[in-house]
Amino acid sequence: MRFLLPSPAALICLLLLGAPARAGDADGKVLALLAEDLEEQMRRHPTWASERGDRRFDDLLTDESPEAMRDAVEHARLRLEALGAIDRTALSPAVATHAALLEHVLRERIGWAAFHPEQTPVTQLGGPQRDLPEMPAQLSFTTDKHFADYISRLDKVPAYLDQITANMRAGLAAGRTPPRVTMGAAAEQALANGTEAQAADPTTHAMYPPFLRADHLLAPRAKAAIAQRVVPAFRKFGEFLRDEYIPKCRESISASSSVDGMEWYRAQLRHHTTLDLEPEAIHALGMKEVERIRAEMAEVIARTGFEGDFKAFTEHLRTDRRFYYTDAEDLLAGYRALAKRIDAEMPKLFGRLPRLPYGVKEMPAFIAPASPTAYYYRGSIENGVPGYFVANTFRLDQRPKYEMVPLTLHEAVPGHHHQIALSQELEGMPEWRTTLSFTAFVEGWGLYAERLGIEMGLYKDPYDDFGRLSYEMWRAMRLVVDTGIHAKGWARERAVEFMLGNSALTRQNVEREVDRYIAWPGQACAYKIGELKIRELRAAAERALEDRFDLRAFHDMLLEEGAIPLPLLEARAGAWIKAR
Repeated sequence: MRFLLPSPAALICLLLLGAPARAGDADGKVLALLAEDLEEQMRRHPTWASERGDRRFDDLLTDESPEAMRDAVEHARLRLEALGAIDRTALSPAVATHAALLEHVLRERIGWAAFHPEQTPVTQLGGPQRDLPEMPAQLSFTTDKHFADYISRLDKVPAYLDQITANMRAGLAAGRTPPRVTMGAAAEQALANGTEAQAADPTTHAMYPPFLRADHLLAPRAKAAIAQRVVPAFRKFGEFLRDEYIPKCRESISASSSVDGMEWYRAQLRHHTTLDLEPEAIHALGMKEVERIRAEMAEVIARTGFEGDFKAFTEHLRTDRRFYYTDAEDLLAGYRALAKRIDAEMPKLFGRLPRLPYGVKEMPAFIAPASPTAYYYRGSIENGVPGYFVANTFRLDQRPKYEMVPLTLHEAVPGHHHQIALSQELEGMPEWRTTLSFTAFVEGWGLYAERLGIEMGLYKDPYDDFGRLSYEMWRAMRLVVDTGIHAKGWARERAVEFMLGNSALTRQNVEREVDRYIAWPGQACAYKIGELKIRELRAAAERALEDRFDLRAFHDMLLEEGAIPLPLLEARAGAWIKAR
């Protein structure tokens, strides 16, 4: 499952050379494979297709049966075999990149199947108990067929949840379960969408809102589907989680102690970082970054005039009421005001801006207690749905004001909304490429975007600047804690205390974060590794080009091909520098 790319130097040469004379036929074969793979993924993942604006499969839910899983792997093998029969030397540079990315995706899809991810689809952070109730917000409903198809999808919820339950029982039989601590509120999340009150009044259910927004003739059918099928299915699934599954989940928390062991953890690290890094090297890099950021934090604390050590300062931040809102609407208004202030700065740093707008909205109450501070929901021009920065308003005494600037930069613009919307709007690129998402690129860009607030003049207040450093420290500590838990045997409380001792993050945030790292091995390592690579590439470009360096053009170059693995990003930046 390693990322099979030529060396950065070879890729630079490839990017700078013109297309070979015989590229047409070979290019056409690769492009046909991309179109074939995209079509298959749309059919296999109908809700994802709907969210992207392909409404052909709006009446379906994903087939989660073992037969469907085996079929998907076999199709990937056949496609990889067809790709291998194409003469790569005959490809044009752009299509050679497409081919390398397709090979990477197919190999990973095949290799991933050995770990049976379908057997562990639920934690408190994800699963059908969260995804299904949030689905309506991702879609537009403008035709009678949209409403009719949605009701057909509601009718299929019981069978869908039964398939997932069967897969999870297979996981139990194989000894493949998530750590019990990561299941947290999963059962409560499911049961929250399966209450008697919702059966009595389906208009209160999270899956009914499309019919609230439009008094449609099919509303009675929707009410019946929710009352008679959706609500009982969620109740049944929640009871399965509570009574059968969670009690049998493993007590150990490390990936290395799971039935799939260190091989699974190394695969997760490769997947999320797009690099082949040893856990020990990642851990050491994290400790080095923690030490550097602590030194910068000391300088900012001195600017505040606070008298006391680091521990006293962070305790002051966690307990002084002036740093916290007492009303959820005030917090949301604060984020919205920041977002508009940042919007005005964007043309100074980017030559190209996305067409898709974004908004700020409150996180659904039924998932907020077990969720992080915020997340981003991608939108769709085809669906008429904006992107959303979704903010957690649960426990306002754990949502400090000094973290709001970096969080808005990360989740909205110039972070996730800017990067993801541009990726969706790529022109002159096979649609398959617009669907790719590599964690190190996406989250590395989000963390880099937080730092751009310096150039936007958003960190003049030292407390806001400390919030920026606290968020950067948060991502540096992830390198330490993720590898500490999954490769070095750290206990949960050791991870919590390490993070509390090196940042101003509140205990609520830290505990939710540590549980997230336990549930999602390797993912947390991608942020800092991706951000450090982007900063390294920018520094190299500034040194090489000096007064010819154009920051707007540099940023546009980084984003103009969508999300790509870090080796390819490095090659693109090298070619861009050479061309100037």
